[in-house]
Amino acid sequence: MLNYLLNKTFYTLLTLFGVVTVIFFLFNVLGGDPAKMMLGQNQTAEQVKAVKKKYGFDKPIKTQYLYYLNDLSPLSFHSNNSEDYTFLRQGKYTAIKVFSIGNTTTVIKFPYLRESFTKQGKKVSQVLAETLPNTFVLAITAIIIAMILGVFLGIISALYKDRWLDKSIQILSTFGMSIPSFFSAILFAWFFGYVLHKYTNLEMTGSLYELDDFGEDMHIKWKNLILPSIVLGIRPLAVVIQLMRNSLLEVFNQDYIRTARAKGLSEFQIIKKHALKNALNPVVTAISGWFASMLAGAVFVEYIFGWNGLGKEIVNALNTLDLPVIMGSVLIIALLFIIINIFVDLIYIWLDPKVKLE
Repeated sequence: MLNYLLNKTFYTLLTLFGVVTVIFFLFNVLGGDPAKMMLGQNQTAEQVKAVKKKYGFDKPIKTQYLYYLNDLSPLSFHSNNSEDYTFLRQGKYTAIKVFSIGNTTTVIKFPYLRESFTKQGKKVSQVLAETLPNTFVLAITAIIIAMILGVFLGIISALYKDRWLDKSIQILSTFGMSIPSFFSAILFAWFFGYVLHKYTNLEMTGSLYELDDFGEDMHIKWKNLILPSIVLGIRPLAVVIQLMRNSLLEVFNQDYIRTARAKGLSEFQIIKKHALKNALNPVVTAISGWFASMLAGAVFVEYIFGWNGLGKEIVNALNTLDLPVIMGSVLIIALLFIIINIFVDLIYIWLDPKVKLE
């Protein structure tokens, strides 16, 4: 286990280093002048010069890259000169000083994702902390819906193979996989939030937290979670149904299942005690991939339903050219992908003890 975790930690850091390098040069070299992006069209030469000096954009691209790595690294080096970009400014982040050599101070800190260009100096970490939990709630709810219904319908489909019930479920599954998320989001919002509003009491748009009628306090609106989570869960639901059906049919052909049937066990007992656990491996793989994709790809659903999550924030950042928010979001998504993959490996061990950590 220790060797496994050490190997995963090494490859995690290596992967994140590659992601950091790609997004830095993608947005800072191919994306144009960040200072001009910040100021928009009505900028003066003095304003551009001041912004470049503040954020280190006046330095060569290699130096800017090292600055960015220094900001992200938990162990970083800072100048004692207040004119330098790496000067340890109070309030930017909490740091623990380790030692000082000459004009350089070494500190331990949380990774610093810099400040938003468009939110009056607001930290990117604060922006992500406000939006990522909403996306987590949405993605987890959608996955739970897809997992519960998908496993149940997949079992039903396998038990009634080639009958009308199986064929009906397969048609619905194929239909669910073929519908784009943005189309189903528009359809659900219009039909259940507008046409049937007086029966469903659901809104076309809305987020998890909303202001009350007096505009003073924020309250949780759980009903706003219903439509976007269902829409977001449609495609993974369709995938889980297909995988669960095919995997269960394969397990049914194994010798130990025939032995269980010969002993007189009911189909429910066979599925519960023998077949289900072994048939879940491909489902777990699919669910883990879909969950990670939901965190990154819930853009259309969040934007259409007005859900204040990471996807909607990324769209707003792209519209306003808020590079730090975009880059920070990509880094967080990459980190979540890695963490989820490690978590799935551990689930495999629980589902199948024959699988060993490599």
